Amino acid sequence: MSNHVHAVFAPFLIAAELRESRSFRSVSFLSENPPLDVIMKSLKGYTAWEANRVLGRKGTFWEQESYDHVVRDDAEFHRIINYVLNNPVKAGLVSDWRQWKWSLPTANVA
Repeated sequence: MSNHVHAVFAPFLIAAELRESRSFRSVSFLSENPPLDVIMKSLKGYTAWEANRVLGRKGTFWEQESYDHVVRDDAEFHRIINYVLNNPVKAGLVSDWRQWKWSLPTANVA
């Protein structure tokens, strides 16, 4: 998009890293990989530096706000993927999501 980015990340987890808390009836995930906030800080820092270099400018590039959301089931995953893929269509940049050069050609939209 011209003024924002959408990305969907899947954590690298293995079955041994999954535990259930009986007292809270919730599932916690453990991983040796960095958490989302660390990934986003690294990604935004690198892309801001590169964008400023290409544009010949300095200073803040990204706004402070971001929207992070944990996907909890398949239906929600498909809703989010559909939203992300169809965002360029909604913005009038393409007439079909497959025309957007940053969409994966093998994406499965339900």
